[in-house]
Amino acid sequence: MASKKEMEVVKGVDLKRYMGRWYEIASFPSRFQPKNGVNTRATYTLNEDGTVHVLNETWTDGKRGYIEGTAYKADPNSDEAKLKVKFYVPPFLPIIPVVGDYWILFLDDNYSYALIGQPSRNYLWILCRRTHLDDEIYKQLVEKAKEEGYDVSKLHKTPQTDPPPEGEDGPKDTKGIWWIKSILGR
Repeated sequence: MASKKEMEVVKGVDLKRYMGRWYEIASFPSRFQPKNGVNTRATYTLNEDGTVHVLNETWTDGKRGYIEGTAYKADPNSDEAKLKVKFYVPPFLPIIPVVGDYWILFLDDNYSYALIGQPSRNYLWILCRRTHLDDEIYKQLVEKAKEEGYDVSKLHKTPQTDPPPEGEDGPKDTKGIWWIKSILGR
């Protein structure tokens, strides 16, 4: 059965090239993201110690919600693109560490779109450097996810505006309401 086989991950990723902003084109709904979030994106910045600063942002009801974390190679001696990402929750009082897997399952040669998953196959993201991805490329990434044992019927396209919000535009969700709602499944 396909879901039992070990997933193939990209090897030899140049982390410096991978840094920057990625827009979420589609994902599996998760309790860590609001159901009605739009313009969801991640910005990665390489730290001096080789770890990666992660800034995940989404807009819900016109307000910007975000969480920051750190990514690092799961095995520093491996050339496989298997990372761990650590966030502290809740965002408004970051005291509880939550660690997840971030496996790069596909990355094009130009580092312009990627398929991200993790071993349980409960989470999946299609990311792109632009707010929109060509339909044919999207279908190829969905097919790759299916080959890796993902139930792609759970994929949900993320609405993106063009142009996207810049910087930290808009009122902020300073209370972490989006996070509480997402935990409650709203």
